[in-house]
Amino acid sequence: MFCKPTYIAAMVKILWEPRQSAFRQALRDLRKQAGLSQVELAARLDKPQSFVSKYESGERRLEYIEVEMICRACNTTLGAFAEAFERDCPWGK
Repeated sequence: MFCKPTYIAAMVKILWEPRQSAFRQALRDLRKQAGLSQVELAARLDKPQSFVSKYESGERRLEYIEVEMICRACNTTLGAFAEAFERDCPWGK
């Protein structure tokens, strides 16, 4: 069964389900494993630091191509990142 999103009336934002939180954490871990700060990764992506901060915090969602760009900037492939996420995600298959 899927987790239902939680709404906060004051912010009118969705707090994403646990698997989405795990995905954001995996992206954060990928950046850190590459030895990059948010500023350094943003520079490699030709984006402002706030771009990285916002997707890591859940304020912004990413498109497929953006995830691929992040992986490349962290010297890995999208396929390797996806395999690691599926392997390490606590919810399994």
